[in-house]
Amino acid sequence: MIGTIGLKDLRIDCIVGIYPHERVGIQPLFVDIEVDHDFDAAAQAEHVDTTVDYDHLAALLTELATGRGYQLIETFAKEALGEILERFAGVQAARIEIRKPNAVPAAAASFVRLAVVRGA
Repeated sequence: MIGTIGLKDLRIDCIVGIYPHERVGIQPLFVDIEVDHDFDAAAQAEHVDTTVDYDHLAALLTELATGRGYQLIETFAKEALGEILERFAGVQAARIEIRKPNAVPAAAASFVRLAVVRGA
């Protein structure tokens, strides 16, 4: 049975952006991530090792964003989904939305959204 595990509004404080003032100050990103995988093994074993641990998802996304200092959130989205597919073999599909609230003063946030399906 395929199910979805995810995080909503994961706050990651990091250096991100293309402008000089963005390269010297930390700013927040908000990330929604959803991963689809088969819940049968997890439901049968009732153990976190048989599922996608959302603590590990949060740590992975935070590590990528804070360690890399992306210029574009598009790049962060693409690399994050690639890492998820690489590290979590049972993930069949994943979707990510990254919001940058301070990018455009007249908007609540700018965002990118990306989806990937394993083998597609």
